[in-house]
Amino acid sequence: MIRNDALDLLPVRHAVPELLTALAERGTAVLHAPPGTGKTTLVPLALAGLIGDGPRRRVLVAEPRRMAVRAAARRMAWLLGEEVGGAVGFSVRGERRVGPATRVEVVTTGLLLQRLQRDPELAGVDVVLLDECHERHLDADTALAFLVDVRAALRPELKLIAASATSDAEAWAELLTVVDGGGPAPIVRSEGEGHGYEVRFAAPPAGIRPAHGTWVDPALLRHVAATVRLALERHEGDVLCFLPGTGEIARTAGLLAGLDAEVLQLHGRAPAAVQDAVLRGAEPGGRRRVVLSTSVAESSLTVPGVRIVVDSGLAREPRMDHARGLGSLATVPVSVAAATQRSGRSMREAFGTVYRCWAEAEDGSRARFPSPEIRIADLTDFALRVACWGDPTAEGLSLLDAPPAGAMAAARSVLAAVGAVDEDGRATDRGGRLARLGLHPRLGRALLDGAAEVGVRRAAEVVALLSEEPPREYGDDLTAAWRSARRGADGYGARWKAEVRRLERSAGEAAEPGRGAGSGTGSGAGARGEDAVAGLVTALAFPERVARAREQGGYLMVSGSGARLAEGSGLRSTPWLAVAVADRTARDATARVRLACVVDEGTARWAADHLRATGEEVHWEDGDVVARSVDRLGAVELTVRPLGSGAEPSLVREALLDGLRREGLGLLRWSRDASELRERLAFLYGEVGEPWPDVADGALVDRAGEWLEPELSRASRRADLGRIDAGAALRRLLPWATGEAGRLDELAPERIEVPSGSRIRVDYGGGRPVLSVKLQEMFGLAETPRVAGVPVLVHLLSPAGRPAAVTADLASFWREGYRAVRAELRGRYPRHPWPEDPSAAEPTRHTSARLRRER
Repeated sequence: MIRNDALDLLPVRHAVPELLTALAERGTAVLHAPPGTGKTTLVPLALAGLIGDGPRRRVLVAEPRRMAVRAAARRMAWLLGEEVGGAVGFSVRGERRVGPATRVEVVTTGLLLQRLQRDPELAGVDVVLLDECHERHLDADTALAFLVDVRAALRPELKLIAASATSDAEAWAELLTVVDGGGPAPIVRSEGEGHGYEVRFAAPPAGIRPAHGTWVDPALLRHVAATVRLALERHEGDVLCFLPGTGEIARTAGLLAGLDAEVLQLHGRAPAAVQDAVLRGAEPGGRRRVVLSTSVAESSLTVPGVRIVVDSGLAREPRMDHARGLGSLATVPVSVAAATQRSGRSMREAFGTVYRCWAEAEDGSRARFPSPEIRIADLTDFALRVACWGDPTAEGLSLLDAPPAGAMAAARSVLAAVGAVDEDGRATDRGGRLARLGLHPRLGRALLDGAAEVGVRRAAEVVALLSEEPPREYGDDLTAAWRSARRGADGYGARWKAEVRRLERSAGEAAEPGRGAGSGTGSGAGARGEDAVAGLVTALAFPERVARAREQGGYLMVSGSGARLAEGSGLRSTPWLAVAVADRTARDATARVRLACVVDEGTARWAADHLRATGEEVHWEDGDVVARSVDRLGAVELTVRPLGSGAEPSLVREALLDGLRREGLGLLRWSRDASELRERLAFLYGEVGEPWPDVADGALVDRAGEWLEPELSRASRRADLGRIDAGAALRRLLPWATGEAGRLDELAPERIEVPSGSRIRVDYGGGRPVLSVKLQEMFGLAETPRVAGVPVLVHLLSPAGRPAAVTADLASFWREGYRAVRAELRGRYPRHPWPEDPSAAEPTRHTSARLRRER
């Protein structure tokens, strides 16, 4: 019996007629409905004709999370007065509850993608509703792009709705341009606000340190726990508290010990029984509940009894180090859109209260929407999907954000290494088989290739462990975790066994022709004990993460990242590791190994063979040329042999040039004359320009072939560079061909003859030529000397050689500055001439008495 009383309370019902009209006329629509208005539950029933008087249709609803899929299906079935599997069913990985009468099927977006790639026409489906588009999950973005393609090329009659509570509706409408050229899709807005809620800001105490990586200041968690206690005291109803991750949930639960309420922990890896208990609500007359949840409860879920939301203000986003193949999680401030979604959980059944654990002044500085996953995540799976779709670059797809070029290049590199794409990036037959497995391509490769080596069953068991990380209490030893999962005493074990069965079936369907579950010997896995099997399969999945122990402690991965095990890990004495799970935050020098297993060197070499390289390596290191013959597995050096004088000359030459770039041209032998020549040439290049050469370090290294040969090609080490006469070499760059070289002494002379007859050296080292000369030697000279047309800066010295004055205009100095210098120095140096008119006086290097004798 349909529960019309409950349906009548959902505000979105008023928007349904407009939505049905839009679909009938245009075929697509954007549904914008605030949280708690019923868009996830009432709208699919109306689209399918299960309520109201609309036509009977088959509707596919895509949700971002498995928990949301189950919850939405159960809620819709309840509204119809039925059990799941009748008119409303659901499908998630490893579980399907649909029947012949099913009109509405709820699926994950990942499962929708798999169906699209198996059957692009979605035969039998009339309407697809993509829910919670604002969350910007990569699967949802990809599915929407594929569906737009399907409507344009295969099934223009397929109806398509993008639904969200807090999205940029106009952007989605542009993306869903109607096939017939009618412009953007219509936007249907539900004006209802559910029961409403009030927001209270509960700013934490001063001194809370910002989160980084997966670390959250314990003081913030204490504040969140205190806010939960306060909310329970002040308000009626249950509390839903949002925290960034399972670790914070567990710690906050500990801080709430002794609370007169039932504390429940809700997250994607929570046992199904716990999830179901949360979504069923409390027993009549039972204790109040506090549900500590990750973002899984942000959307598409109704947690019965909740009237209060406490929001920590934090969320977790994936990050990917594409160069090293390492993923990590970053704790970030929750976006405005996600905070709105969280707040909406408080008003699903009555007026709610929301406590936001941040200052109100910070509210405006938060990002409007979550970071699109396509910008920050590993794109290997996406790259394989679009390659199989026939658009390897994704340039022809309707995406709100284009995939970053660097991330796509890294993804295609991984796909090429596992044989999933050809050199043009198009999917191979093997790539198609990998895509159909419903696994990340790395894990698909491990399943198919591992099955041929160790058998389908054991390969599937290890891959199932890799596809969903075991609970932390299982430890960091993958083989030990395998045994724990096999015992199956917890919720994880049950899920693992179901996934193993699925993978066994999938591996059989995707097996390459002529290749079965044999027991080949190419891997060197030896007797194939559990350690050997786990190491082999893990190394196949993550060859870049194979790691060898370092002499100074820790490990070096093939990717080049350092890695470390936790204190007390039983794996610490292992020479080689196959790392399954590791992360590295921006503040960490090395990656933290979360899950790994023993692997032998033979297996490591076999699994990462595409990263194997042997050859000469000549480079500048620690101040000299190092020449070696190296056999390496990525960054891990397997064998090293010094080359001595047998190194390839061209490689030695490049290493020496690298040394000159790093340490400068001071590695050469610079006499005083050579340094002064370089300074003169630098002056001429700055004042005159070509044909005079640029003699800056970078320019000289770039032209090494013109001025350092043949000496450079004869050199083999640092000491040989120190024997090269830089002055003689530098003269090779003078403009001999034009004849200008002969004007060097004219344009930038080493010395200038002053009135006394002395030839004084010019200093070009400061950018402007400087002439340091005793004042009396310049008597009688009215104009300042020039070089290349530039007045020199004259440093006039006392008889003792100390600076007395500086001028670039001698005539002005004689008129205006000399009198003060004369007054100061004539008493100190009475034996030297100090005429009243220096411009007419006789220049001299000597005292007044000697000057009179010489006359």
